[in-house]
Amino acid sequence: MRYQISGKQIDIGEALQTHVKQDLGSAVQKYAERPTDAHVIFSKSANEFVCEIIVHLSTGLTTQAKAHAHEIYESFDKCCDKIEKQLRRYKRRLKDHHRDRAEPVELMGASSYILASETDDQESEPESLQPMIVAEMETKIPSLTVGEAVMQMELAGAPVLVFRKEGKEGLNVVYRRDDGNIGWIDP
Repeated sequence: MRYQISGKQIDIGEALQTHVKQDLGSAVQKYAERPTDAHVIFSKSANEFVCEIIVHLSTGLTTQAKAHAHEIYESFDKCCDKIEKQLRRYKRRLKDHHRDRAEPVELMGASSYILASETDDQESEPESLQPMIVAEMETKIPSLTVGEAVMQMELAGAPVLVFRKEGKEGLNVVYRRDDGNIGWIDP
């Protein structure tokens, strides 16, 4: 597994990098057959350290977690525990998904935009009804079954996932509803 360990505005020492590689490697190896790479990002927020881990699996699925703590090692350990819990919860489904799928998940390119939010201090009428684009990025839309899409959304901790249903042309959406259930939009 390839590791990319970085810090935002903080230095990451060799001891922490070794700790990350050993602990994350053993936690992920238990539940995922062939993880391809892991991104570990450390940052500081006020008086707490923040650790974010993103692990890409060979099947094309991704799992991620984020944790806060007063110590940097503690933030990593909490985050690693979250990743391990997600993978343990979906171990059987991950293995079934890998067995049924001969090739990795197919990804389709798309554009992703970040729009400026409306601020409450603007009491005047907006000049235009067109929102201001803050950033434009490239994103990937996976081709999945509905079950795989729900699993991917849960593994990523995302509130919504846009995907292309295998064998269909249109885009589908799964999302977490306010009542705790999962919603699916199939055009």
